[in-house]
Amino acid sequence: MLRLLCPQWVFDNYEAVTPEFLKEHGVKLLLSDLDFTLAPKSQSEPDESLTRWIGALKEAGIEFAILSNNRSPVRVEKFCKPLKVGYVGKPGTRGFHEAMARYGVNAGETAMLGDKLLTDTLGARRSGVLMLMVEPRGGAVGAWNHVLHALQQPFKAASAHDERKKH
Repeated sequence: MLRLLCPQWVFDNYEAVTPEFLKEHGVKLLLSDLDFTLAPKSQSEPDESLTRWIGALKEAGIEFAILSNNRSPVRVEKFCKPLKVGYVGKPGTRGFHEAMARYGVNAGETAMLGDKLLTDTLGARRSGVLMLMVEPRGGAVGAWNHVLHALQQPFKAASAHDERKKH
């Protein structure tokens, strides 16, 4: 069970996950959490950096979609619209399988980008997709998130590849 909580790769942020890296690992579909992975929860629209990064993925032939556990689709729809990307709901493995079916790929061609162990890493690992974890964008907000992110540190440290602060 503990193996299912360890991401295979840990990065400082989404920008460190390049199209070249994804292609090297056979990724044709990148799924990503939204809140604290791509933007702080307080950010209602994508910024230019994120727009360029997703554009580079698409230019490289890598499909991109949001896999979100937001209770309301309003935030996710508003964020996805200017990016022209789709989204699927989670938690669990259902959303992963739905997204893979929608984009016509298998688990070996899919990666998940996220910042949480229980909603991102566990679902990705149980679905057989490559798990790429990032530090929370905007930092941990609130007491619970500080505790949660502190508890995640040993699992990040146990990942096979820790790419944080290597540049």
